[in-house]
Amino acid sequence: MTTKIRNDWTLDEVRKIYAQPLMQLVYQACDVHREFHPIGQIQVCQLLSIKTGACSEDCSYCSQSSRYETEIKVEKLMTPEAVYAMAKCAKEAGATRFCMGAAWREVRNNEDFEKVLGMVRSVRSLNLEVCTTLGMVDADQAGRLKEAGLTSYNHNIDTSKDYYKEVITTRTYEDRLRTLKNIQDAGISVCSGGIIGMGESDEDRMKMLQALATLDVHPGSVPINALVPVKGTPMEDKPRVSVFEMVRMIGTARIIMPASKVRLSAGRILMNEVEQGLCFIAGANSIFSGDKLLTTENTGLDLDARIFKLWGLTPMPSSL
Repeated sequence: MTTKIRNDWTLDEVRKIYAQPLMQLVYQACDVHREFHPIGQIQVCQLLSIKTGACSEDCSYCSQSSRYETEIKVEKLMTPEAVYAMAKCAKEAGATRFCMGAAWREVRNNEDFEKVLGMVRSVRSLNLEVCTTLGMVDADQAGRLKEAGLTSYNHNIDTSKDYYKEVITTRTYEDRLRTLKNIQDAGISVCSGGIIGMGESDEDRMKMLQALATLDVHPGSVPINALVPVKGTPMEDKPRVSVFEMVRMIGTARIIMPASKVRLSAGRILMNEVEQGLCFIAGANSIFSGDKLLTTENTGLDLDARIFKLWGLTPMPSSL
């Protein structure tokens, strides 16, 4: 079997893959996965909120928006020393990628950005892959992040272009794509995926995956997130996404973006060992470890250890 990496997927092709019987979809995804990735190797990442809350955006799912009354405590940018200490602990716990998130609409050329650049340099000195998610960036800022040693930048497209306005009104879908282009043009790997369970249709989910699979270069990482409803946000009452919906998304992403890492991200804490195993079988090969994502709870190290043992999983070596 020889699978070609394509960037010209039509929506009809994605529909046929996504809509096939679930067992057939998983079998196909397994075949593609074995061709491009070692079976059972999982990239272990850790995510840290380096600046929390008070974001001016109105993302309807987000606990950090200043427009909603949530239980999140606003915290200013962490000190570089504190971030370095957290990154060191993450490496000691087995992480090979350290991701830093700041609740900003966009990067500004100010003292805080200079501090973040310093954080990137210090984390790289630990021989860790470094990812940031800082909102929108222009071409010059992307270049400066690359010079500092950034290996990946997260900027999710969240959903389809059609449904996007139902989720966010303070920035456009085109704004997101522009940031992805600036990042890729700077030679930084893109980490971009989306969230399911926000009221979107299956068609929206397929369109989101097609948008990622038709970028000039596929994302290095594709996070598939299940909505974790946050009290105080407009989406606080959305029902839980089923594991079978996650498996269908992961399997489709694996088939149409075969070389990308597919990350089982937000919502993993709601899944038991068997449910998470189904996602790994379908092609997920990356997770966030630790007790917390940015502001929501995450599967802890003890449960991760049990899952790895149960399914015979091993940490993926660093790409550095």
